[in-house]
Amino acid sequence: MDRTKQLANGIQMPRLGLGVWRVEETDATNSVKWAIENGYHLIDTAAVYKNERGVGEGIRQSGAKREELFITTKLWNDDQGYDTTHQAFNDSLARLGLDYVDLYLIHWPVEGKFNDSWRAMEEIYASGRAKAIGVSNFHQHHIEQLMTTAKIKPMVDQIELHPTLTQENLRTYLAEEGIAVEAWSPLGQGKILQNPTLVEIGKNHQKSAAQVIIRWHLQSDIIVIPKSVHEARIKENFAVFDFELTEEEMMRINHLNINERLGADPDNFNF
Repeated sequence: MDRTKQLANGIQMPRLGLGVWRVEETDATNSVKWAIENGYHLIDTAAVYKNERGVGEGIRQSGAKREELFITTKLWNDDQGYDTTHQAFNDSLARLGLDYVDLYLIHWPVEGKFNDSWRAMEEIYASGRAKAIGVSNFHQHHIEQLMTTAKIKPMVDQIELHPTLTQENLRTYLAEEGIAVEAWSPLGQGKILQNPTLVEIGKNHQKSAAQVIIRWHLQSDIIVIPKSVHEARIKENFAVFDFELTEEEMMRINHLNINERLGADPDNFNF
């Protein structure tokens, strides 16, 4: 399997990375360092996680060349709007200690603001300080609303996605629009790791349920960013390129979908 996915602007984005949601700053430093040492190139953070400084320190401690990494951060809801987006982006860069990020995302579709935020993001993209721009938690209608004023189509939509929330209709739309799909909470926040189907499929390949789920994402053309603060688990989550799920196994996992959201619905959030 190709380990990168080409975004609409030609940029190569790693298909598997490390997420650091709800990770303390010190833990973020260690997790990022361990991840990079074990082959990861994609690191996903956000302003609201309050660990961008820790992520930046982990990058520095890893000794990796900047151009070999793909760093994502996100614009928080309170910072949306044209001028405030520019300021928030500058603040994120300063906390990360970087000259640019590889991907900058609007974290949630704040009504009445995300079109203005996107106008600022298009300017940030034109400046070269974000190599790609996209959105997170956007339904189809949010993207359609964005495109009434946008000059550049989002290159990525990062959404809640796991075997019990497969989002097939949205994924079909995004594929038609050439927008890459990225999954947050890809392991269902650990709630599906004991699922008998996933455990059984894992035994067929001498793999854990978590590895099966990550592989399912990859074979479904979904970029995936599992989180862990444990070095052994970080290493295990990356050991998914040496096996392949059968078509039947993929279908069995698809059938686990029950449209179960663990996070907020992008049409109904209050933060």
